[in-house]
Amino acid sequence: MTKFAINISFQYFLLILTVVGCFVFFGHDNIVNAQSEINTLKNEIGERNNRLKEIEAEIASYQIELKKVGGQKSSLQKAVTQLELERKKVEADISYTQNKIGMTDLEIEKLALEISETEKSITLNKEAISETIQSLSEIDNNSLVEVLLQYDNLSEFWNKIDELSQIRRVISDEVKLLTSREILLEEKYSSTNKKRGTLVNLKDQYSDQNSVLIENRTEKSKLLSATKNEEASYQKLLKDKEAAREKILKELRDFEAKLQFILDPNTIPTRGTVVFNWPVENYVITQLFGGTEFAKQNASVYGGRAYHPGVDFGVPRGTKIFAPLSGTVRATGDTDLVQGCYSWGKWTLIDHANGLSTLYAHQSLQSVVPGQQVKTGEVIGYSGNTGYSTGPHLHFTVYAKAGVTVRKFNEIKAVTSCGAATTPVAASDAYIDPMVYLPQ
Repeated sequence: MTKFAINISFQYFLLILTVVGCFVFFGHDNIVNAQSEINTLKNEIGERNNRLKEIEAEIASYQIELKKVGGQKSSLQKAVTQLELERKKVEADISYTQNKIGMTDLEIEKLALEISETEKSITLNKEAISETIQSLSEIDNNSLVEVLLQYDNLSEFWNKIDELSQIRRVISDEVKLLTSREILLEEKYSSTNKKRGTLVNLKDQYSDQNSVLIENRTEKSKLLSATKNEEASYQKLLKDKEAAREKILKELRDFEAKLQFILDPNTIPTRGTVVFNWPVENYVITQLFGGTEFAKQNASVYGGRAYHPGVDFGVPRGTKIFAPLSGTVRATGDTDLVQGCYSWGKWTLIDHANGLSTLYAHQSLQSVVPGQQVKTGEVIGYSGNTGYSTGPHLHFTVYAKAGVTVRKFNEIKAVTSCGAATTPVAASDAYIDPMVYLPQ
């Protein structure tokens, strides 16, 4: 073999080392250090996840206790015990959210490290491929005849051609690997953006849950002050609220009965079509829509009429309320701002694109404002015991959107001390049983 042929062979050997070496051994120390940091973060995330499971079990235990208390007869002791349990549950909810925030921060940090290492890998691979292609180009400048004449026999020549083919295959494989890493990088960027969005939502929830906790303590203080810690005073308070609510409800129903509205079934989804998700989790349905046994047995609460314009979900104060479908917040209100106006308390009305509107009443906190766009599954508020309520729950009403408006009570009738408060108002035919659109 000639000296020049040996040099060519050595060049091929160096090229293979360059290609394989750059792709396998580049920045070894940096990789080891970065991987060590990533593993540390993974361990911390795992510890956070274990803590979240512990808090979930704690929350579940409070929910079991609250269900037991909820089944007891109304009394001052029951109300106080319920508030105490709900306070503990909300505090556990806050701890859970704090840990989720911490875990999400760690996940974002881990993704940032992985993105940095992937970017370095892509840069080095590109440089290695570029240099190798340039070197091959220089070798390829020799004509096939010139290269052939450098070898003693054809066998050696074809061996070198095969080596060159191997190098080209390595480059081809690494180009494919480079492409896959670039795709992975885009996925990590996307994942980071989602995590940042989750982080913002969690921080909002943390703030809201602290407000719910303050509301809980305030309600307990007001209850004990109003009743002077006496059972007789508590029962009288309940009766007074029932009487006031009965008066408001009767006037509202009489007003709505006179409203003219003809429901066009083509403007709303077909009955039996599942269009909504459940608005709360871990619920007990305490009252269904329309003339129920509960309504018949408590005629004084419903103005002598077996009537209930929605579904009641029995859940503790501070339970997250989720938008069951995307939509636009039409209005919010708080009838408790007007003393003696025992109606919906804090309520939210959302319009959906399918011709329906939904109402969420008796909330402890509203997390949305009029005009806001909400997505399916987004937290829109927290359940409570505001307005007229025999216990903490979510009242959920479904309307034909075209048949519901928001009005002041003084437009309905001069209700004592209640005129300035607002409420959704709908003709009787605009009310729809929520259960026909919820999962069975």
